[in-house]
Amino acid sequence: MTIQIGDRIPDASLSQLKDGVQTLSTRDLFDDRKVLLFSVPGAFTPTCSTKHLPGYIQYFETFQRRGIHVACMAVNDPFVMSAWAKSQNVPDGLLMLSDGNGAFSQALGLEMDASAFGMGMRSKRFSLYAENGVLKLLHVEAPGEFRVSSAEAMLAALGD
Repeated sequence: MTIQIGDRIPDASLSQLKDGVQTLSTRDLFDDRKVLLFSVPGAFTPTCSTKHLPGYIQYFETFQRRGIHVACMAVNDPFVMSAWAKSQNVPDGLLMLSDGNGAFSQALGLEMDASAFGMGMRSKRFSLYAENGVLKLLHVEAPGEFRVSSAEAMLAALGD
């Protein structure tokens, strides 16, 4: 079942490469703050690398000025996420998180089977906004599309 507006973000662990592999609980990430998390089907994939991540890099400071923490997530390992961050010149503070086994994507009900493309289980392309661990906005893309989960779409949805 897909997470719904008003639901608490489920408990899970994500990882990142920062002085070695570090585990980050979703409680630590989401509680007591405003967080915008966007998820991509895979690091280094075309739309993710040319549109999705670059949009959030472009508007990162805009989100920061609004007190919103920004995180990117993919069902890739933390080493791949770190290499992708370096290749994309991701600014400090924009978290690049690994949902290595897809457990968090599954807990959200936002996993997809990309086996037909040789990618196994992945996360759907989406963006979500939560305050103090409670889901306020969720934009999930239809397969093969990139419209509603962009940085621009989230800025518009958040309003002034």
